[in-house]
Amino acid sequence: MKVLKFGGTSVGSPKNINRVIDILDDYSKSSKVICVVSAVGGITDKLLLAGKQAQNKDKEYLETFNIIRDIHFSIVNELNPNGNKAIVNYVEDKLEALKSLLEGIFLINELSPKTSDKLVSFGEALSSFIIAETMKARGLSAKRKNSRKLVITNSNFTKAEVDFEVTNTNIIEYFETAEEQITILPGFISSSASGEQTTLGRGGSDFTAAIVAAALKVEQLEIWTDVSGMFTTNPKLVKQAYPIKTISYQEAMELSHFGAKVLYPPTVQPVLDLEIPIHIKNTMEPEDMGTIVSKNANGSASPVKGISNISNIALLTLQGSGMVGIPGFSKRLFETLSNEKINVILITQASSEHSICLGIEKKDVEIAKTAIDITFENEIALHKIDPLIVETDLAIVALVGDNMKNHQGISGKMFSALGKNNVNVRAIAQGASEKNISIVIEESDVKKALNTLHEAFFETITKQLNVFITGVGNVGERLVEQIKQQKKYLKENLKINLRVAGLSNSRKMLFDDGGIDLKNWKEQLANGEEASLFGFFEKAKSMNLRNSIFVDVTANADVADLYEKYLRESIAVVACNKIACSSDFEKYKDLKRLSLKYNAPFLFETNVGAGLPIIDTLGNLMASGDKVNSIQAVLSGSLNFVFNNFDDSTKFYDVVKQAGAEGYTEPDPRIDLSGVDVARKILILARESGVEMNLEDIENKSFLSPAGLKSGSVDEFYETLIADESHYQALYASAKANNCQLKYVAKFDNGKASVGLQEIPEGHPFYNLEGSDNIVMFYTERYPKQPMIIKGAGAGADVTASGLFADIIRLAND
Repeated sequence: MKVLKFGGTSVGSPKNINRVIDILDDYSKSSKVICVVSAVGGITDKLLLAGKQAQNKDKEYLETFNIIRDIHFSIVNELNPNGNKAIVNYVEDKLEALKSLLEGIFLINELSPKTSDKLVSFGEALSSFIIAETMKARGLSAKRKNSRKLVITNSNFTKAEVDFEVTNTNIIEYFETAEEQITILPGFISSSASGEQTTLGRGGSDFTAAIVAAALKVEQLEIWTDVSGMFTTNPKLVKQAYPIKTISYQEAMELSHFGAKVLYPPTVQPVLDLEIPIHIKNTMEPEDMGTIVSKNANGSASPVKGISNISNIALLTLQGSGMVGIPGFSKRLFETLSNEKINVILITQASSEHSICLGIEKKDVEIAKTAIDITFENEIALHKIDPLIVETDLAIVALVGDNMKNHQGISGKMFSALGKNNVNVRAIAQGASEKNISIVIEESDVKKALNTLHEAFFETITKQLNVFITGVGNVGERLVEQIKQQKKYLKENLKINLRVAGLSNSRKMLFDDGGIDLKNWKEQLANGEEASLFGFFEKAKSMNLRNSIFVDVTANADVADLYEKYLRESIAVVACNKIACSSDFEKYKDLKRLSLKYNAPFLFETNVGAGLPIIDTLGNLMASGDKVNSIQAVLSGSLNFVFNNFDDSTKFYDVVKQAGAEGYTEPDPRIDLSGVDVARKILILARESGVEMNLEDIENKSFLSPAGLKSGSVDEFYETLIADESHYQALYASAKANNCQLKYVAKFDNGKASVGLQEIPEGHPFYNLEGSDNIVMFYTERYPKQPMIIKGAGAGADVTASGLFADIIRLAND
């Protein structure tokens, strides 16, 4: 004998019902089958809605009734195209009875629990009859048995309690003589000892199946639904979630209590004592393995078996010094809620006895607050306790696993992972059995929390990074292309799942929390929404993705001003924009402080030397206890390119134009040629060396002509280059006469810094610096005479993009 239960989705359409029939037909060839069915998907809710509408004198109940009618006849007509009169007549009669009941509710303006049970029972009565008669019409050995004749309860309407002694006897006696291979039972419905219609409450169809399975002591109970078992977490919120092969009864009940909709906890109870396994299967994918719930379920390497959540939670906090050492407060509190039939989902109490926190459903908040305030009215008036504190828009997330108690560090790993992603924990509850660690968090953080914890406990070899890039011009475009090119390599070799979740240029911005398809990102961006710097931040914040990284590939001061906001949301910042780190010293230090406070890395390696590891090397020197004495550097790839290509056979204007065309200078070349850009770089290195300094403290010896320095626009500046060619030729002639090379040098020594054009003699490390290369020499206490030298390409879109890419990858290891 086999017992199978099919849920509302499984019988929610003719296509799915045909799948159910095929499964039952296949099973019946080797064994007798008992099939418990739910109402057609969504019908129970519609029946309750129609009842409420009728109770409230809302004639829309007739429209709801017509929808219910149409759904059932649509199913009947498709399953039985020849018009089976027995099915049609039965459905007509049942629907007329339903309509009469709704009319009665409308007339008396009342919907009692007893009437509600009669109302909702129509769903299972209709679905079970349609399925059974369809099977008979197809020649299968099938029969429908009314569960009301078998399952006997008390008169606690809407959630009746089963009389197992009578019920078990009824079930055993009936199936000892049942001749059909397939018996269809409507789930959920039952009868009181006096013959009144009752229902088994939420999860009632599962409960019916478990009652039958336990009474007949079958080898296994099968629950067929629309998913392939119980998942490691909610697959709608976590794409990486996967079915759990085996799970214990206790783990299943814990997960089900905390939101896993596949199984309802009371379902387990009838089979628990008999140790009958429950096999959860997928009607749409019957070949999938599913999940087996049993007494002892091993097979998982992780001590955490699953992660679940409940939404729409409110947190009630009762606190006050008058509670300390006074017995009875907890009793009065729970008694008050019990009298109001309010279910307490989570409890936590401080060891000081100063406060008690309770988690309840949000819908019960007003009733709970009113009742508790009345109960403790006297203590509140005497200031022994505070008025009840109510927090809403919360959710509970729970880690579940029988083996968690045998593994150290589960809680620490949980809170560390959440803390790194700025998920604030409002309350914690952990039983001594350590099978469940529950936390209360903001509702808006649920998706990020589930993904973060799933990654921590089930995807330990892969880390997902979600990148938001502002500025997809020359460098930004190369960065996106590099990410596209390396995405597969990163996943396979470095175990990094890198997704671009947001892109923006000056006109449009584009978002996708599942990752933008980089094959045609330009076309998608062109059709995106209107760009806004603050709007980009708000969207990245609202998407609330774990391991989020904001990448600034602009030279925009307004973008730099937003770093603070990103860091406060625990969104890491990677920037090639030098403005933030070269702004006022206090702002620079504040960004560093926020980075530490909110555990949001702030990386800006490309601020100095593009893709060269200059800042990283300096940081390692400082972290190891070394001290910088002086720095000498050529830090402008743009200026090095210009002066390496300028001589007495070229024009300075032409070389600067060439540098711009090849991407070595900013669109406004004055930023590079004025020396301000180099001054910012040496300022950043000085600050990273531990020195407090601002941009105005740096001596800038400009080589530009007076007219060039005064130019009011880019076009005007280019005109001065043509007019003042003799000025620049004189600089070159002087260097040539002295057998020197022109290099724009940055210096930091004894707390002072300067930048300016210098004639570098032959033999100096700077002399043979080619193309757009940069070079930095660190003289430190450990390198006092022979400096630490870093040299290489210091400009260009590709190398700058690779520097940004390196910072992003570095974050995967934090």
